[in-house]
Amino acid sequence: MRATIMTTPLPAFRLLLAIGAGLILTALPAPSRAQNIVVMVNGDPITDFDIEQRSKLDQLTTQKTPSRQEVINELIDDKVKIKEGKKYGVDPGVSDINQSYDGMAQRMRITPDQLTKSLESKGVRPETLKSRMRSEMVWTSLVRGRYKEKLLVGERDVAQAVQAQAGEKLQVEGTEYKMQPIVLIVPRGSTPAFLDTRKKEAESYRARVASCEEANSLFRSTPNATIRDSVTKTTAELPEALRKVLDDTPIGHLTAPEMTKNGIEMVVLCSRKPTMIDTPKKREIREKMYTEKYEKTQKAYLDELRKAAMIEYRNR
Repeated sequence: MRATIMTTPLPAFRLLLAIGAGLILTALPAPSRAQNIVVMVNGDPITDFDIEQRSKLDQLTTQKTPSRQEVINELIDDKVKIKEGKKYGVDPGVSDINQSYDGMAQRMRITPDQLTKSLESKGVRPETLKSRMRSEMVWTSLVRGRYKEKLLVGERDVAQAVQAQAGEKLQVEGTEYKMQPIVLIVPRGSTPAFLDTRKKEAESYRARVASCEEANSLFRSTPNATIRDSVTKTTAELPEALRKVLDDTPIGHLTAPEMTKNGIEMVVLCSRKPTMIDTPKKREIREKMYTEKYEKTQKAYLDELRKAAMIEYRNR
């Protein structure tokens, strides 16, 4: 029986949470370097070492021991997905994969080097995780790109599903925020003195800016600073901590400066107004309906690709 493939946005948070929990497990034995070919997929080999590595990664992320055939099926699927991606020009480069890997580490509140060392201490090479991330990135892009219309969830269908559940409301009162992110660039390796100077500059800008127009005029002409296009978010799309910051910020003013990997970041609040937003139940049902469509579509797509693939087992 083939293993169930999780192709909803796994790298975005499920894989992150699974690895975060798994890294506290007892270290696994060092990997064998056997390169015996077990399966050829469209002329591309899967070795004993590949199977051993993916097994350890799966153990780490699920805290369960997968069967050898389940792991082989996962690896076959990865090969098929990558080949299909190349057919349509969906082929993330090394920098894309590294950026995703670094982002995972950042969300786990550790450095990429710490993530690598943690994986290696469990006998998992970072390339094994990156390979899995790559196939999921490719597959998500393929499915959502090729079947965009098919995956659409109609508002009427969502509304009917919500109201069928004890007459739940569709919308509640919320707030809409329009804002523009601002970054004061701080080069890597900058001295503490330089950083302190930039922080003082940020505070001086906060005292001067009283509207989005002023912010655009100022930061579009300020060296080593950038103001991005405006974004609009509702209460439902923002974490509680950020909502509180925006609620406490006067219209047209800047939020307190925050140090990030990009530099010193602030947000100018352009507007804040009441609006109607979807209830949590409506968002939950819409997401569930989308996931069901996605899973059904991706499974049929993958089954089709596997049937057309040249899969040759060796030394079973």
